[in-house]
Amino acid sequence: MNEFGIINLSRRDFLKAGMGLTLGVTVPSLAQMAGPGQGGGSVVAAGALEPNAFVRIGTDSTVTVIVKHLEMGQGTYTGLPTLVAEELDADWSQIRVEGAPADASRYNNLFLGAMQGTGGSTALANSYEQMRKAGAAARAMLLAAAAERWNVAPDSITIARGAVVHEPSNRKATFGQLAASAAKIPVPQDVKLKDPKDFALIGRRLTRTDTRAKSNGTAIYTQDVKLPGMLTALVAHPPRFGGKPKAFDAAKAKAVKGVVDVVAIPQGVAVLASDFWSAKKGRDALAVEWDESGAFKLGSAEIMAEYKSLAATPGLPARKEGDLPGAFARAAKTLEAAYEFPYLAHACMEPMNCVVKLSADACEIWNGEQFQSIDQPEVAAVLGMKPEQVKLNMLFAGGSFGRRANPHADYLVEATQIAKAIEGRAPVKLVWTREDDMRAGHYRPMYYHELKAGLDAQGNLIAWQHRIVGQSILAGTAFEGMMVKDGIDATSVEGAANLPYAVPNLGVELHSPKMGVPVQWWRSVGSTHTAFSTETFLDELALAAGKDPYQFRRALLAKSPRHETVLKMAATEADWNTPLVSARVGDRRGRGIAVHESFNTVVAQVAEVTVRRDGSWRVDRVMCAVDCGLAVNPDVIRAQMESGIVYGLTAAMHGAITLKDGVVEQSNFHDYIPLRMNEMPRIGVYIARSNEKPTGVGEPATPVIAPAVANALFAATGKPIRSLPIRIQA
Repeated sequence: MNEFGIINLSRRDFLKAGMGLTLGVTVPSLAQMAGPGQGGGSVVAAGALEPNAFVRIGTDSTVTVIVKHLEMGQGTYTGLPTLVAEELDADWSQIRVEGAPADASRYNNLFLGAMQGTGGSTALANSYEQMRKAGAAARAMLLAAAAERWNVAPDSITIARGAVVHEPSNRKATFGQLAASAAKIPVPQDVKLKDPKDFALIGRRLTRTDTRAKSNGTAIYTQDVKLPGMLTALVAHPPRFGGKPKAFDAAKAKAVKGVVDVVAIPQGVAVLASDFWSAKKGRDALAVEWDESGAFKLGSAEIMAEYKSLAATPGLPARKEGDLPGAFARAAKTLEAAYEFPYLAHACMEPMNCVVKLSADACEIWNGEQFQSIDQPEVAAVLGMKPEQVKLNMLFAGGSFGRRANPHADYLVEATQIAKAIEGRAPVKLVWTREDDMRAGHYRPMYYHELKAGLDAQGNLIAWQHRIVGQSILAGTAFEGMMVKDGIDATSVEGAANLPYAVPNLGVELHSPKMGVPVQWWRSVGSTHTAFSTETFLDELALAAGKDPYQFRRALLAKSPRHETVLKMAATEADWNTPLVSARVGDRRGRGIAVHESFNTVVAQVAEVTVRRDGSWRVDRVMCAVDCGLAVNPDVIRAQMESGIVYGLTAAMHGAITLKDGVVEQSNFHDYIPLRMNEMPRIGVYIARSNEKPTGVGEPATPVIAPAVANALFAATGKPIRSLPIRIQA
């Protein structure tokens, strides 16, 4: 029985007892990366090399799928098992899910090379063939075991909905009845995958595997973990980034009932107590003197002023085509626009937290683990251990939007430092309050854009210049060497440097100033700002050219058929050519369109808005079209499109982290406001048919909604929107 009161059998004991089949599948292209893992203690079938283990079949015929990607609401615990179940021909009711241990040799993200982690909308896309091969190999082994038992040819046996059948002799077996004998069969190295036309589960709406546990309260999140003798820690962080504790008086904090200890760590001062509220009261009573000699003290206005000064000078070239000066010289009409974007918090429903247990030669962590290959070595470095001495237990996470994949493992390192400071005498649960999350976290960077475009006498777009200013999220991280080339942070210019519109003369430049505000990726990363500036500027250009915004885009997308297809789908479903009617005298209505590609997925949206006489406004309806390759689970895709729209609309309407003298002004949901129920528009989601491999759906809807709404407001009011969050005047 584990610490949660759940009986667990290790995979080794499971197989020793002859209770089932643990299947490791070596994907041929990854064989050279196979190596011993530290975590699951799994044993694989005889004859296999050190494999990537994804499937376990028990004598009760349950099929446990080992999922290497964090489930944080986006559906990995449903999508990835679907791939296995499809090729295994399992019944969906048989499927169980288990999170993978930290072991990049078996569970690496194939798109990140030798790294294990979840992000960039890659979970399903990088696992698509890998998990299908795992299921197909398990199926082949069950067939072989049945053929051997019945002394018949394997191709005379069929499997359907979890039943193994030999029709000529009317013999039948369950997966569980064959599991032990199948475990003795060598894992096949080459397996044939199904033709998509034969899919029985892929493409269907299947019940999510995590729904019941999340509905009845049995799902385990970090906050649910309770270890014997565990202490809860809250940290007093400096009010300004870069500050450090200079001195503190722990007397009043220790006087609070339940407080056990107060310790200094590099990031602040931690109060440890027997429970959360005691720790919070202790922290409230704590007196800390801060050393702010190296603290960041600029406000948002001063930062933006610096950005504007930089934008007046040429940046590093991210894309350069044609003859821009010549094109502008012969343009019949030239337009310019500048765009401002604030810092944004991730604002996950579950703030940062983790549990750390230290022993003399090991460290064990429980949390919503998103980036094993970053977190494991960072924690090990704090303790002077080897990464393999750090065991990471991946639990459910209540959202992340990139935050839990911190490139410096910030909150895990903080928890580990606290456990080390008390010499590991008790397990430590670090809890960040909402205020900690808002004021001491990492943010989507602030950005400033300047765009300039030229139209010829016929209203054709012939010149496009785009200059971007904002902090690099990759500088100083493990990804800098891979994703920063010639000074260009690829995430700062994505969506701009790969603009799909056919413009013969085009230039994109970047300035990446260093600021003391900690930043990292945020849902849809660079596209959060590039989609807005490019798509709203296009509407201004369409008006200047005397053309319909939808048709103006279509003409520029002749060489981008995926973009044109979803653009047409969204426009058609929104009845683009049908005039909008106002419900009340004095109200103004508008319809706006936008299309954008991120994470190899193309999304188009049409938003309809109503602007009232007093200047207040609302989004009435959003029609969303998406091309994400083959739709593995249409219901999850729709949910992610809706989720991305809500998240992006929250930022468009309300989102802003602002600084004054270096201090973050927001603290909770009263001043960093999420979208409210009464602000929610009606949403329709339409999925393009495709037989291409699946692409990401967790993020691509987010960047499209803000420009679609801004364009709708532009259509309603005649005033362009050039900054976020959106503010309009009556």
